[in-house]
Amino acid sequence: MNMRRPKKSKYKSVVIKKKRYYFYKITWLDITGDAGHADLHTAEGFMPSVMITHAYLFEKNNKYVWTFGTYEKDDELFSDRNVFPRGCIIKMEKV
Repeated sequence: MNMRRPKKSKYKSVVIKKKRYYFYKITWLDITGDAGHADLHTAEGFMPSVMITHAYLFEKNNKYVWTFGTYEKDDELFSDRNVFPRGCIIKMEKV
């Protein structure tokens, strides 16, 4: 008799109070600032920073993506939280 084990997801996730949250690598654009003087050539080369965030996906809709990085093991308590405007996100990859 061959007992099959349930197929394990290839993606990292946690279950908190019966809800599964998946881990993502989020690539997004952040504002880059400079208060100093700059010539035209320097100013034209000024670009946003491309940032990487690794976090669990809490929720998303058409406008925003909410994430958390830390959670309480037996309760719905979340820390290291962020909310990203969807327009800033370049790519979201399930890890």
